[in-house]
Amino acid sequence: MTVSELQTTIELHFAAGPAAIGSPDAMTAFLALRAALESGEHRSASPDPASPTGWRVNAWVKQGILLGFRLGSLKDMPAPGRYFFETGVPLPAPVLSYVDKDTYPVRHFSAADGVRIVPGGSSIRAGAYVARGVVCMPPMYINAGAYVDEGTMVDSHALVGSCAQIGKRVHLSAAAQIGGVLEPINASPVVIEDDVLVGGNCGVYEGTVVKKQAVLGTGTILNRSTPVYDLVRGEVYRAGDDQPLVIPVGAVVIAGSRAVTSGHGKDWGISIYTPVIVKYRDEKTGARIQLEDLLR
Repeated sequence: MTVSELQTTIELHFAAGPAAIGSPDAMTAFLALRAALESGEHRSASPDPASPTGWRVNAWVKQGILLGFRLGSLKDMPAPGRYFFETGVPLPAPVLSYVDKDTYPVRHFSAADGVRIVPGGSSIRAGAYVARGVVCMPPMYINAGAYVDEGTMVDSHALVGSCAQIGKRVHLSAAAQIGGVLEPINASPVVIEDDVLVGGNCGVYEGTVVKKQAVLGTGTILNRSTPVYDLVRGEVYRAGDDQPLVIPVGAVVIAGSRAVTSGHGKDWGISIYTPVIVKYRDEKTGARIQLEDLLR
C-alpha cells in the first residue's frame, strides 16, 4: 500500500465513525500505519522549513492513531516476565497483567533493536518510534504516536506523551513531562528538537516547540498560557491564536517570577510564575551537558 493509498484509506474509515468498527479493511490500514509509526517511516508531525515553527502536523496520521482506539476492544493483556538465578536458567515468573485496547499492546524489544531499557517498570506502547541508542531509565513511559530519536535518554519517571516529537541526543531528566495531544487532529504536538536538555520536573505542554540546543532548567513549565521573558534579547515570547509557543535555539530557560502590577496582587506584593531566558548556550553550558554522555 502506497503512502497515498494508506492516507486515503485511513481518512475514509476515520470519517465513517463507528461504522468502521469490525471492518477488516480498516484494521489492515491501521496495522500498516502502526508498523510505519514504529519504524519511523511515518510520524504525526514532520520537519518543515516553510512552516513558521519549522514543523508540519500530519493530521491523517493522528486520524489513524485515533482509528486504532476505535477499532480496538478491551482485552486482558498479560506481560510474562522471567526470573534468572545464578545458574542463568530462566524460570517462569508471575505475570504483570493489565487491560487495554488490543490494538495498542506494549512494544517488545530485543538487543538487535539497539534500545537500552533498564529493568524497573518502564513501558513503551505500540505505535511509538524509539530509535537505536535511546536509553530508557525506569520507570518511564512512551505513548502511542510518539517519536524518540537516536541517542536520547528518557530518565526515571519521565513521560513522552502521545505524538510528542523528541529529537536526537535529548535528555529528558527525571520526572520531566512531555505532553501529548491527539485531538483536535490538527493540533501541533510538543516538539523537543535535537540536543535539548530538559531538566528534572520540567513540564512542556500544549504544542510548545523547543528549538535545538535549548536548556530547560529544573522545574520549568512551558505552555500556551505563560509568556517567556528573554532577558538577553529584551523580547517576550507568547503562543498565538494558531501558533504554539516557540523557545529559540540555544536558549537557557529557568523558572522565574513576575510581579502582579494591579489590584490586590499588587497590594499584597504577589508574584506569579513565568519562564525566563537568562542566557544562550555557550561552551561552558555545553561542557556541562556533555557529562551526560557518560550515562549512555
